[in-house]
Amino acid sequence: MTKLNPFHLAFPVTDLEATRHFYGQIMQCPEGRSSDTWIDFDLYGHQVVAHMAPAGAKPHTNPVDGHAVPVPHFGVVLDWDDFDPLVQRLTAAQVKFVIEPYIRFAGEVGEQATMFFLDPSGNALEFKAFRDPSLLFAK
Repeated sequence: MTKLNPFHLAFPVTDLEATRHFYGQIMQCPEGRSSDTWIDFDLYGHQVVAHMAPAGAKPHTNPVDGHAVPVPHFGVVLDWDDFDPLVQRLTAAQVKFVIEPYIRFAGEVGEQATMFFLDPSGNALEFKAFRDPSLLFAK
């Protein structure tokens, strides 16, 4: 397996304080550098940067497993044991799921838990966990 380097993603937000609360408190992402127009967060070892921007166009969706998957979206592939605690934290914070947590490909190659939700600016996030992480790219 190739060494996994942190990725960097800059994304638009419409309210820095709501973003700081969501990513800092609910998602428990440590905050890095910031200014009055952007905030760095450590999202499971990856650098994501929330930049103030005007509200953008609504994301479109693609059908996957009978669900309308929002595009674009981003997220993290978690360890299997970290998925449910995140679901519980999001539920406790009354985060509304776009696609409720469920298991895809149960008992098959690529079995995974997945869920979709929005941040306060409407950015779609998908967090998933593979029962066998070595099958992340298996066909």
